[in-house]
Amino acid sequence: MLLRPFPILACSSKLQCALSKEDIEANHMLRAAELADKSAGLTAPHPNAGCVLAHGARVVGEAYLYAQGTTSAEVQAVERAGEHARGATAYLNLEPGDCHGDESAVKALKLAGISRVVVGLRHPLKHLRGTAVSFLRGSGTIVDILGEDQQKCLKIQDVLKACELVNLPLLYTAAHQIPFSVLKYAMTLDGKIAASTGHAAWISSKLSRQRVFEIRGRSDAIIVGGNTVCRDNPQLTTRKEGGHLPIRIVMSRSLNLPEIRNLWDVSSALTIVMTQRGARVEFQKKLLSKGVEVIEFDFLTPKNVVEYCYSRGFLSILWECGGTLAAPAISSGIIHKVIAFLAPKIIGGAAAPSPVGELGMVEMTQALPVADVSFEQAQKFEGVQDTIAQQCVQSIQAAESPEEAARLGRTLERQRRDLVRLNWESTKLTVMYEALLAKFSSYDYLRKLLLSTIGQVLIEASPHDYFWGCGRDGTGFNHLGKLLMKVRNELQIQQQKENLNGSFMTSFQNHVP
Repeated sequence: MLLRPFPILACSSKLQCALSKEDIEANHMLRAAELADKSAGLTAPHPNAGCVLAHGARVVGEAYLYAQGTTSAEVQAVERAGEHARGATAYLNLEPGDCHGDESAVKALKLAGISRVVVGLRHPLKHLRGTAVSFLRGSGTIVDILGEDQQKCLKIQDVLKACELVNLPLLYTAAHQIPFSVLKYAMTLDGKIAASTGHAAWISSKLSRQRVFEIRGRSDAIIVGGNTVCRDNPQLTTRKEGGHLPIRIVMSRSLNLPEIRNLWDVSSALTIVMTQRGARVEFQKKLLSKGVEVIEFDFLTPKNVVEYCYSRGFLSILWECGGTLAAPAISSGIIHKVIAFLAPKIIGGAAAPSPVGELGMVEMTQALPVADVSFEQAQKFEGVQDTIAQQCVQSIQAAESPEEAARLGRTLERQRRDLVRLNWESTKLTVMYEALLAKFSSYDYLRKLLLSTIGQVLIEASPHDYFWGCGRDGTGFNHLGKLLMKVRNELQIQQQKENLNGSFMTSFQNHVP
């Protein structure tokens, strides 16, 4: 969720004078991110890019990259500004790339006489990172990068967050070489995604289904399993003409699928069926004759599928599968976000399916915790006897995403500092420690990874964060690094106790006659 900028284009001269330079620049950057977000789902594998040209508070041109292969945001903004572009400042949510191979974006800024460029984030791709910045600085243009050259701006964290969110799939994919994956499902209050008969229309409301269509429109691909195809016969479209239509992917090892299904109609959207090598060859031929693409794997797994999607240039994947496929997807560690719609209904039934199938867990202590910023944000106002604070806590707890929860909490904290609990500055470290301890205690591979760093100093090297990290110049508090070392010590003590108890039991058993 992006923060809305103030209506600078329509503001009076009195209001312009009332805004500080930091406020004005923050608004322009938030507007650039908001513009970039308009093309979500259309630009992969390129980033979502927005550009605002302004003289002080007065905007003279703005634009965004509509889709891959279209004119860059910078070129469009310069054309719209005309002669007013000379001497203006350009605000970009992301360092320009070179998707056309002609440096058209940076050359447009230079030829238009742009005097200064403010960049939200450096380009995440190594071969493009810093290239545009060096070009502009080499041509005499002043370039400021948020978090590097503008450390003292009070709104910098919100602006950086907006710039990160609008290109989150690209940032994650560039860092980890797999697409950003979201698992979506709707369930009843008793945790069912369908009746025991398999009937599931409709669990959620019309409003939530509309939200799903929007999420689909921001995704490069949608994945379902064979069971979903057989049972629901989905279309997996956005239900609107024009705009982005994600590629529909069906995973089925056996290809035991009906010959007539909505997904085999590729007139409006493409479909890829992924299966294991040699499965139902004749059926594969029928699918190919209908225009459905078929990809064979030696062994079909969620991890292999997302790796293949990465090779195709997909940045974001939406999993709309049932519990049978959701379970291995979660177990393989390729699900990064969960969007769950909880309907105020109870259906019951021991055989009714749940959102996630068997994960092999036998104790509640093995349950996978879901990281949720809303807990920390709500804690800021916990116990405060004020209607606004209490309403904010409820809104945070009902937020659709951690990002939205964070925005709600931080916005109220800035607007009404008096509502924040008095001991929050010290308490938030405790809240974060408890969350980290729960996370690393629950995930065995994370616990082992953290324990493997024994003897080393852990540093959160974020150049933008001086509280949780060390900042760009190393003078930050590094609270996250310190908390991780504290968690590591606690886990080490727990491990030593477990080893001691294990040795005692072995010794005891050996001496029992």
